[in-house]
Amino acid sequence: MSYAVLFPGQGSQFVGMGADVFVARPDLLRTEADAALGWSLQELCAVGPEEELTRTDRAQPALYATAYALWEAFRDAVGFDPVAAAGHSLGEYTALAAAGVFDFSTGLRLVAARGVAMDVAAQLEDSGMAALIGVDEATAETVAATRRDAGGLLWVANLNAPGQIVVAGGAEDIEWVVANGRDFGVGRAMPLKVAGAFHSPYMAVAAEQLAAALGATDFAPPRFPVYANATGGPVADVATNLEEQLVSPVRFAASLEAMVAAGVDTFVHVGPGDVTAGMVKRTVPDASVLVVSVLDDIPAVAEALNVQ
Repeated sequence: MSYAVLFPGQGSQFVGMGADVFVARPDLLRTEADAALGWSLQELCAVGPEEELTRTDRAQPALYATAYALWEAFRDAVGFDPVAAAGHSLGEYTALAAAGVFDFSTGLRLVAARGVAMDVAAQLEDSGMAALIGVDEATAETVAATRRDAGGLLWVANLNAPGQIVVAGGAEDIEWVVANGRDFGVGRAMPLKVAGAFHSPYMAVAAEQLAAALGATDFAPPRFPVYANATGGPVADVATNLEEQLVSPVRFAASLEAMVAAGVDTFVHVGPGDVTAGMVKRTVPDASVLVVSVLDDIPAVAEALNVQ
């Protein structure tokens, strides 16, 4: 049995998340986290309000921290490392921390800087994202290229799973794809409730700002391979991958397929919600999927992994 861990990205946050790990790990999630952030992570997660928790600069540190605390408890219970890891967008930072590339506080500071940079970039221009249901990558690329050829600004931003692709662009471009997607064979195009056109050239300013923080950070070799969103393969240059991630498509489906090709047969979602588990089921349906979204999930999952 070879298992990999997966960590969720922005969108999985909800008021009340992580209540159990805040009780179990006040050292990590109160003392250490608040020192790194300069504001109360526990208060935000416990009482919100939702409008603040969903802000890009708040949701990202909150998800990173709660998922990492779950990871430490899960790792200690299982007793042996996974053979690989990946994270969806923001979750890539949690995966890198889990692999020992940087410590918890360093990762939290990077995530906070990333969230602020993305929030600032999103406010510069009116932009957004839309999910294209029932399309393959080639069709999505054709849709985006057609819009760009006509003078628009639209790019493929997330390749999450077969039939689950997200595009990003200007507000008018998102309106266009929602109105005209069926002409290209799109089953349905749905605008997403996001602050801006993430994982597209609209985030170039954010990538430039994040590059400074990444350049000032020391990275250790990973204990196990971490599969990068930008390439779909194991991270080679951490700083370059994380900078490119902001302006490049999230190739999560490719990462899952590459891990299976490398021998992974079981995936464990670690963090709030279970969104990556759904992506596994759609992308590599023969793989086993387990979920650790709260501390109480850990004993059964750890037993399953050790029995296998």
